[in-house]
Amino acid sequence: MSDDAGGIGDLFDRRTVVQIVLGFAVAGLVLSVLVEFVGTRNVLDRLATADLRWLAMGCLSTLLCLTFWGKAWQIVLDVAGVRESFRRLVVTYYAATFANYVTPLGQAGGEPFIAYVLSRDTDASYEDALASVVTADLLNLFPFVTFSGVGFAALLYQSSLPAVLEPLAVALFAVALGVPVLAAVGWRYRLSLRRVGASVVVPIVRLLPRLTVDGLRSRLAELDEAFNRIATDRRALVRALGYSYVGWIFFALPLYFVAMAVGDAAIPLLLVFFIVPASTLGGLAPSPGGSGAVEAFLVILIVALTPIASDGATAISILYRVASYVFALLVGGAAAVFVLRRSYSNN
Repeated sequence: MSDDAGGIGDLFDRRTVVQIVLGFAVAGLVLSVLVEFVGTRNVLDRLATADLRWLAMGCLSTLLCLTFWGKAWQIVLDVAGVRESFRRLVVTYYAATFANYVTPLGQAGGEPFIAYVLSRDTDASYEDALASVVTADLLNLFPFVTFSGVGFAALLYQSSLPAVLEPLAVALFAVALGVPVLAAVGWRYRLSLRRVGASVVVPIVRLLPRLTVDGLRSRLAELDEAFNRIATDRRALVRALGYSYVGWIFFALPLYFVAMAVGDAAIPLLLVFFIVPASTLGGLAPSPGGSGAVEAFLVILIVALTPIASDGATAISILYRVASYVFALLVGGAAAVFVLRRSYSNN
């Protein structure tokens, strides 16, 4: 545990809070335009008549998803030499998820962000935390590739992929294959990449009074050592991968549940496993959790791939985000408050 209290609280300065508020404001504006375009009255009627029991199932699925991903995180941390009880660590994972979800562009590369929270709330060094978070994220790419690939193959087999979605499908396919390949190449040539990175960063570091070249090289060496420790225990990584797969199933299921809640038509599970990964590309939008963009992606995909009308698709996308995003924020926010209180009470 760090000697300093703070952790998550240190991350939210006034500028960050302003960015978060503006991000949510823009996302709300985009969503309101989408609802207005589809028909506000129709969408509200669909939401009002939705079966809340199915929505509750979606929320439970999200909670199980985060819990299983937290377990995968614990396994990777244990390999890195960081011993924490699951009961304690899963709360830290919820809190780190909250910090990642509310920060603009957090979904596009929040590993350093989450590693900071982890290092402040556990005995892990920042290097060990970052190595474990990156490793866990890479493991989560395998289910992403599997589920999106299975869904994509099913669409091609059924010849039901509209031409308008072909660019999105190609982009999803490129991400699904390209990121693991880049990760494998990066690992294979990590020493060369570290030297190249150091040659680029060193001139910048020399201009900064609080950083030193020797300190930078030491941190990079510690990070490389942490990755090497994690890579040696393949059995543990396979266990963590299993939890990642189960987590991904629960990550996708809320879409199936909320479609049942709206009641227009069930979305086949194979289609769910294509739509959910495809919609995550909206997380690259510069808004908290990709808010606004993810909903728009979902509406386009559901209308194009199912017989569900646009008002029903919009209601489904909103309820899906309630179950998978808003609910995660509520759980993560409560966990963040608990982690802050725990940090202050221990210092």
